[in-house]
Amino acid sequence: MTEIRVLIVDDHPAVRRGLRIFLELAADLRVTGEAADGPTAIDLVEQTAPDVVLLDMVLPGMDGVAVLRELARRALPARVLVVTSFTDRARLLPAVRAGARGYLSKDVDPQALVAAVRSVHAGHLLLEPEVATTLLGAPADTPALTARERDVLALIADGRSNREIARALVVAEKTVKTHVSSILMKLGLADRTQAALHAVRTGLVPRDSGHD
Repeated sequence: MTEIRVLIVDDHPAVRRGLRIFLELAADLRVTGEAADGPTAIDLVEQTAPDVVLLDMVLPGMDGVAVLRELARRALPARVLVVTSFTDRARLLPAVRAGARGYLSKDVDPQALVAAVRSVHAGHLLLEPEVATTLLGAPADTPALTARERDVLALIADGRSNREIARALVVAEKTVKTHVSSILMKLGLADRTQAALHAVRTGLVPRDSGHD
């Protein structure tokens, strides 16, 4: 069984304690640490190398979006799952653009939390239906992608890794990386998360694709 290392970031001790209790119910999840503010969170990501970070949006020192941007700037590979009380577009969209892999409500039940951590660790996006609707908004025009780039984009939206896409399309992984770079450049996007959201927003894939 693969162990998933999780870092909890929230300024409320009771919330951190509750999340830890939920996570420790699963044999494959291990909490590597807790942080009560943004700077500490970044330091702990570097020191403990968690696979998944549970991140509050409102933190002292640096807010959740600032933490996400700094993790991206330092090229730290941890996948971030935001645990929040807010679902309005103004708060959520900047976090997704900064690299968040999904959202959960702070009143999430234990089984849903564990399933969410596993899903994000596996490379999937995790957006609750009402949150996805808020984020995706109205469809936008898609720049001209080649047929193969559209195939790659659809598989990205399905949560596939470059290796999995290469196997599905019977091409070299290096070729997939080239296609991904081209897609991001043409669409003016920063990362795979934004590409996946774009694919759903423009109707290339169904809105529930990649979400279990």
